[in-house]
Amino acid sequence: GEEHYNCISALHKSMRGSDENASLYWLARMLEGGEDPLYVARRLVRFASEDIGLADPLALTQAVAAYQGCHFIGMPECEVILAQCVVYFARAPKSIEVYRAYSNVKECLRMHTGPLPPVPLHLRNAPTRLMKNLGYGKGYKYNPMYKEPVEQDYLPEELKGTDFFKERKT
Repeated sequence: GEEHYNCISALHKSMRGSDENASLYWLARMLEGGEDPLYVARRLVRFASEDIGLADPLALTQAVAAYQGCHFIGMPECEVILAQCVVYFARAPKSIEVYRAYSNVKECLRMHTGPLPPVPLHLRNAPTRLMKNLGYGKGYKYNPMYKEPVEQDYLPEELKGTDFFKERKT
C-alpha cells in the first residue's frame, strides 16, 4: 500500500542526504518486507542520474550493474548488491546540474509558441544530391579534423546564446 511509497521515498531522501545508515535501514526494511528487488534497483538507476549525475558519472554504471546482478541472482543473494549500491550512493557527491538543465530545456519547449525552430541547415545530413543542393550540411565543421575547438552554432537562431545550465529560456 502507501507504505511502499513511503519507504522508497525515505530511502531516496536518505541517500540524497548522504546518510548511509538510514539508507541501509530503509533498503532492508523494503527487502525484508517482500519488496521486489528489481523495483528498488530501477529506482537506483534513476537516482544515479537525478541526484548524483555528473558529480560521479560512475554512479549510473553502479546502478545498472546492481540491477543486472539482482536480475541474474535474485533474492536473497542480491540484497548485498543493492546494499553496496545504496551505500555507494549515500557516500557519493551529489549534483542535479544535468537534471535541472534538462528541465530547463523541457520548459523552453513547452513555453514556445508557434512551430519549433527548424534544424539549422549546416547541422542537417545531406544523404541525397537534392539535399546537398538545398544547402544541407553546407559550412558544417567536423570537429575531429581541427586541433582546436571550432566556432560553430548548434542551436537554432532563436535560441543562440542560451545556456540551459544557467538560465531558463522562456
